[in-house]
Amino acid sequence: MLRSLILFLALLLAACGLLPERQEETKNWSASKFYTEAKEELNSGNYGAAIKLFESLEARYPYGRFSQQAQLEIAYAYYKDQEQASAIIAADRFIKLHPNHVNVDYAYYLKGLANFNDNWGILGIVMQNILKQDMSERDSKASRESFENFSELVVRFPDSKYAPDAIQRMAHLVNVVAMSEVYVARYYMKRKAYVAAVNRAQFALKEYPRTPAAEEILFIMMKAYEALEMTDLRDDAERVLRRNFPDSTYLTHPVEIGGRPWWKFW
Repeated sequence: MLRSLILFLALLLAACGLLPERQEETKNWSASKFYTEAKEELNSGNYGAAIKLFESLEARYPYGRFSQQAQLEIAYAYYKDQEQASAIIAADRFIKLHPNHVNVDYAYYLKGLANFNDNWGILGIVMQNILKQDMSERDSKASRESFENFSELVVRFPDSKYAPDAIQRMAHLVNVVAMSEVYVARYYMKRKAYVAAVNRAQFALKEYPRTPAAEEILFIMMKAYEALEMTDLRDDAERVLRRNFPDSTYLTHPVEIGGRPWWKFW
């Protein structure tokens, strides 16, 4: 509610001077002219200028198809400008105002993309390329929200042209979120908080049983139970690991993982 109010106030301000240098030029523009000029700015990568023109269009001509499309274009422009939070607010506003619009599926898709890219942004790209940090090491909140956005799109609009891409991204996001649980379990192992490590691993295994992360999750459970001297449970975890990952590195090289002793792996 607060987000929608903030965006609404911003739109009102657009009519009151967001484009002072172009007020005289645009005062007699039609809705079509506003839209054409804004699209040109958008296609040229001038996202800030495009947003201002789309906002001015909506403020000057609040009704009609150009106004509705401008609202959706604003969300897209914010997304392209890496203003993820603003893109989500604008997409949410469009969905609430036009739940039956022919292009409302795209608004849901944009929300998913904005949350998907919020895992990185410019800083994240630097961290990935230079520091080699895994996406799943970061807070998984955006990943979870992105998954929910794409899931809502697929459920509500199974025939949407954006559904296939959304499904692919959902498959990736499940792996990302599962690996984020692994990093938490690793942290507990490093701190020798074995009960907490087991609890986290059990949760991850229950929620994400068919992801690649399950292999390490089972290994963590093995080592945590071993540290707790719970032999039967440790053997159960190993049995499941062998059955599901018979060629696992954790089984073929139980002492060293990647050239390091397993206790230094976390």
